[in-house]
Amino acid sequence: MSLYPFARSVVAGLLRPTFRIKVEGLEHFPKEGGVLLCTNHISNFDPPVVGVTAPRKVLFMAKAELFNVPVLKQLLSNFGTFPVKRGGGDREAIRAGLKVLKEGHVLGLFPEGTRSKDGKLGKGQAGAGFFALRSTAAVVPCAIIGPYKSFRTLRVVYGKPINMEEFREKKINAEEMTSIIMEEINKLLQK
Repeated sequence: MSLYPFARSVVAGLLRPTFRIKVEGLEHFPKEGGVLLCTNHISNFDPPVVGVTAPRKVLFMAKAELFNVPVLKQLLSNFGTFPVKRGGGDREAIRAGLKVLKEGHVLGLFPEGTRSKDGKLGKGQAGAGFFALRSTAAVVPCAIIGPYKSFRTLRVVYGKPINMEEFREKKINAEEMTSIIMEEINKLLQK
């Protein structure tokens, strides 16, 4: 039996009242098929917040260092999270991510690769563009608009899927695709 539904309800019960989470744009989220969910990264709370607000189970990549802690490794693995070695092309993580998308699941990515220290949207890494171009998944931008402060409203805004056909036909590279994804996230941050 999967721990995900139980854990999701527990985490939602803790986070929703504390941060007064307001969710917008769920009507844009595809009900089926592979989805590459790309969001900004402002806090360690981002993965659980996205996990409890997205209408489908989200599988995340997480930095490999987190899997060195035995209890945390088991917990992350139970939720479908898999490790990625930062700073280069981790072939195993790439294969795992493409498999998630091919099997019709939701892969959650933080294209910046790390949390923003000042809350501003940083430069995206090429990985997001790579997954977008190498799969047939819908690409959904998402913005988490803080602050993460008790009893203050935290907004999670899901945008319309990016029309990937035109970009796949143009044969753009991963860096260019990531820039387009980041532009869409930035538009949501301005709402």
